[in-house]
Amino acid sequence: ILRARLIGRLDMMGTTQIEDQFTFNVSTRKAPVGVDLSDVDCMASIGMRMLVKNAKAVGRRGGKMGLFAPQPTVLEALQTAGIDVLIPVYEDWDVAAAELIAAVDT
Repeated sequence: ILRARLIGRLDMMGTTQIEDQFTFNVSTRKAPVGVDLSDVDCMASIGMRMLVKNAKAVGRRGGKMGLFAPQPTVLEALQTAGIDVLIPVYEDWDVAAAELIAAVDT
């Protein structure tokens, strides 16, 4: 399982700065991916788009991507946009890792 940690703001500037590297590191693997959002303090629609695009790419390779430990404001933004329906959101790493591994093994 791959654990990816994002830090800062996933607004226009923050997302464009990391998107290529994040996509390369996440979507080119055939492993489950847990994305740590604990240090993300702003989630704009462009950041959500990046996450959805990569979750779909991971899925096409037979993996599964989940998000974990979002700050309350980030969780609220994800829920308001319905992203939590497309990408599972977990409270912590242990639960995320267990469920992502189990989802890929089935």
